[in-house]
Amino acid sequence: MQKLALILLLSISMIACAGDGSNTALNDHNNQIDNMNNLEIATLGAGCFWCVEAIFQNLDGVEKVESGYSGGSVKNPAYREVCNGTTGHAEVVQVYFDPSKISFAEILEVFFETHNPTTLNKQGADVGTQYRSAVFFHSPEQEKTANTAIAAANESGNWADPIVTEVTAFNTFYPAEDYHQDYYNLNGSQPYCSMVITPKVDKFKKKFKEKLKEEAQ
Repeated sequence: MQKLALILLLSISMIACAGDGSNTALNDHNNQIDNMNNLEIATLGAGCFWCVEAIFQNLDGVEKVESGYSGGSVKNPAYREVCNGTTGHAEVVQVYFDPSKISFAEILEVFFETHNPTTLNKQGADVGTQYRSAVFFHSPEQEKTANTAIAAANESGNWADPIVTEVTAFNTFYPAEDYHQDYYNLNGSQPYCSMVITPKVDKFKKKFKEKLKEEAQ
């Protein structure tokens, strides 16, 4: 897969960090949550989390986006384990947003418009259950909104095939290794970024211009 091939080019020290830093990352993540009580959280899987993070970082009302893993059975998974498809986890982003500025329904509007929710366990060249389309809801209201959004997407005529997005209750989020965080902003010249992510971000900015942060316009 394109993304896994690029990861193999990272330094040995960075790969070692991927296997050993998950508990530290989880503790840092939990400490940050204490300071974000006024925000709501959306946990979304839409293929490569580098792509999804790059999209949602530009939305007005979004305070933080964090890449990680959800939906599996293995505790503290490392990236290489998730890529093997044996942990059950999906690559996801946690989107921390201010509901007074942007609603969960608006978050989902962007979600469905910026990936293909009709391809099962596949986004572009990235194939496997870790790339599945998924909404991990945090409340009954989020579950209802997600199912309503899927029904609307199916009825819109925008997709030739039915939506296959998984809607399931959120359980645990494991932050990805440090080198995955803010990936596009730090590695925009990498081939995967320039060939895959940049076109997605450009298309998103054109379609959702009115929802962008001022600095992203």
